[in-house]
Amino acid sequence: MAFERLRTWYREHPRRTWLSVMLFAHLLGFVSSLDALMSTRTAPGAVAWIVSLNTFPVAAVPMYWVFGRSRFHGYVIGRREDDNQLYNDLQGHMSLVHPFRVTLPPDGGKVEAIERLAKMPMVVGNEVELLIDGEATFRSIFEGIEAARESVLVQFYIVRDDDIGREFQALLMRKAREGVRVRFLYDEIGSYRLPASYLADMSEAGVQVQRFHSTRGSGNRFQLNFRNHRKVVIVDGRDGWLGGLNVGDEYLGRSSHFGDWRDTHLRMTGPATLCLQLSFVEDWHWATGEILELDWTPQPANGQDVPVLVLPSGPADRFETASLMVQHAISSARERLWISSPYFVPDEGVLGALKLAALRGVDVRVLVPERPDNILTYYAAYAFVAPLLEAGVHIHRYQAGFLHGKSMLIDDVASAVGTVNLDNRSFRLNFEITAWVLQREFAQQMDDMFRRDFERSREMTLVEVLDKPWWFRAASRAAYLTAPVL
Repeated sequence: MAFERLRTWYREHPRRTWLSVMLFAHLLGFVSSLDALMSTRTAPGAVAWIVSLNTFPVAAVPMYWVFGRSRFHGYVIGRREDDNQLYNDLQGHMSLVHPFRVTLPPDGGKVEAIERLAKMPMVVGNEVELLIDGEATFRSIFEGIEAARESVLVQFYIVRDDDIGREFQALLMRKAREGVRVRFLYDEIGSYRLPASYLADMSEAGVQVQRFHSTRGSGNRFQLNFRNHRKVVIVDGRDGWLGGLNVGDEYLGRSSHFGDWRDTHLRMTGPATLCLQLSFVEDWHWATGEILELDWTPQPANGQDVPVLVLPSGPADRFETASLMVQHAISSARERLWISSPYFVPDEGVLGALKLAALRGVDVRVLVPERPDNILTYYAAYAFVAPLLEAGVHIHRYQAGFLHGKSMLIDDVASAVGTVNLDNRSFRLNFEITAWVLQREFAQQMDDMFRRDFERSREMTLVEVLDKPWWFRAASRAAYLTAPVL
């Protein structure tokens, strides 16, 4: 009865109804702007949200609570937070790798700060293998899983129910039936198209299947902006894989839209794999509340002693770990800095560091795809490339298909392979992971890889950027405004 009277009053007083709705919307906008003021990580982002929330609250409020926040609440980082059971359990396990901790050489400053960011040590006793493109990567991963005797830990951002996806599924199911403990973790947003039947078949075969709940927790319920972008496979605590490839036919170059797919992955064997395993354990704990019982005995690679550091990063970190990692890498370069990234919309800190590196004489090259899979990132990149080119940064656009690899080469010593793109999403919104390798032989392999890619690329010129029509320049500036959610 009371509801009927209220509805009748609203019908009889439409103007007052409209004013009430707008007043309530502005109240929500004001409250939301206070949250943006206290929680948004960058000043420009905070200003943009505060202005829009108080000017256009009807549209801005729901967008803010879906896309606005940059802090992921509730996730426990066992490496860092010493007031929880996960930390206590993992500290004992990780103490086993301390005998393999490396004393950094004189040029180790390239990774010293990164080691502190990671809260993980750089360890020796490892063997590494650079995996280029899908055929080599999936062959290596499948052979590793086939050889598993105790455990297989699998985590991907995207898994598809296609030819390679079903082959991958069949292998995991077979190993589970053999008695191997197989755990499969996928991102609920990145793999939203994965059919329930795909997961049910795996569960029935004995695979423990879990999704990474980006929306889990009362503070994250409406947040669709966070992703777990990590791609990790760990076998028996000894062999590990990470890099740019997800599980799908397009990553093997079978897509008619993208054609050839250029990507980079890394296999590691040795104590560093336990650091990779620790990252998986933290993600699994968030998804399930379970602390996994695994083998934490370091298993050095035979005859190999490569220093490796694993750096997980994400929106639950106290610092902007991925952005700081990239800025430190740029500032550490003395002779050259070569970067590959499919998405190139860096923040002001990275842009400034790139300019300074080029101005002090460092050979700075950034490799990006010619053909984008995201039109906004394509336009946004043109909003800031002119100052980079003027400073001496060389930007190469890959021509032979779609470039998706995420890697860095610093001078002739330090190399990085992982999942981090040069954009705000990887810097602040995604859970990512990177492996740093400190070895000249591996750096030479990276050098060879980059040079082949540069041969298949064209270098951008300042003239082509300045000659773009006004509408293109306007579109690029407008696209750049969306950088916080790209």
